[in-house]
Amino acid sequence: MTERITKHKILDDLELNIVPFTWNNHTLYGNEGESVTAALLANNIRKIREHEKDGQPRGMYCNIGHCSECRVTVNGKRNKRACLTPLVQDMVIEQQFEIPYVVKEGSPYV
Repeated sequence: MTERITKHKILDDLELNIVPFTWNNHTLYGNEGESVTAALLANNIRKIREHEKDGQPRGMYCNIGHCSECRVTVNGKRNKRACLTPLVQDMVIEQQFEIPYVVKEGSPYV
């Protein structure tokens, strides 16, 4: 099932090139070239990761690459921003749990 809008009263119908990808070892389908966040949202996935300190759910926030709330592991490469990463066929995307950078001594994340 998808939450994707494919028909619109004013805009032309969306041309889709649906491809498979995996999210946390589950096969899902998205439109090739759309952002990973758009593909996840279309598959009704809102929680992209958990906060490193308190475990609270995190999802898409700014959707323009500034906040890094949507960082994921893509094809084994950590810290990819899902909002800026275009979806390609058979992409392997995983939720990221670790802190993405070296934290200074005295930080609440240590």
